[in-house]
Amino acid sequence: MTRQIEEAVTFLEERGFGVPEIGIILGTGLGKILEYVDVEAEMSYNHIPNFPTATVEFHTGKLIYGELGGKKVILMQGRFHIYEGYSLQDVTFPVRVMHRLGIKRLLVSNASGAINLNFNKGEIMLIDDHINLQGSSPLAFRGVEKLGERFVDMSAPYDKEMNQLIEEIAINYDIKLHKGVYASVVGPQLETRAEYRYLKIIGADAVGMSTVPEVIVANHLGIPVSALSVLTDECDPDHLEPVEIVDILAMAAKAEPDMITLFTELIRSL
Repeated sequence: MTRQIEEAVTFLEERGFGVPEIGIILGTGLGKILEYVDVEAEMSYNHIPNFPTATVEFHTGKLIYGELGGKKVILMQGRFHIYEGYSLQDVTFPVRVMHRLGIKRLLVSNASGAINLNFNKGEIMLIDDHINLQGSSPLAFRGVEKLGERFVDMSAPYDKEMNQLIEEIAINYDIKLHKGVYASVVGPQLETRAEYRYLKIIGADAVGMSTVPEVIVANHLGIPVSALSVLTDECDPDHLEPVEIVDILAMAAKAEPDMITLFTELIRSL
């Protein structure tokens, strides 16, 4: 994997990707933050050596380098999921590449379903902790110790300093911000009523199909990370209604301006 990382990094450096301070992973329907980025270089995933290719129709599949909030950033416009047939090592490969390029912090966004019935769709949850229900770990491969500590401590996977700043920004901008536990499942199917009840019992406030692998690898690499989850549907097992992807995208679009404010102002304050 070290050789594959170096090949990707060399390719990007030769094509105008400089040294970013902050990496950003954009989730489903959350791409408009790019309108605020002074873009200096961009590259489709399928042109970058050893990169997976985004197969989900609403994930664009570009790596973008530029300036946002006075900082050099590198953004993933579209991410990878194990439900696309990729391994967890594939899913998290871009995090290792961004780290090798120079990022010192990682910001992650996603779209998720609200398990906590005090949360409403169209609102945002700051992830305070997570539950990995994806069946494996992105660190479960031979030679992982060459890239970082094998037995990574996960007692506080999300950076307290950045999370506190995000909460303060939310107050200053009058943004309704929840805080809770994110459960990551395989997908791509949505959950049954029984599964939603199970998730509530084990302490999840929201459920999605991403983020946790990238956060585990960020911790493996010693990168402070914060993550925002846009709540796109309400998962009440006693009053469950079918959900269409168009509805999920619409709710993500509704909450996106607030997410952009939270991330942009956080970057400005770091």
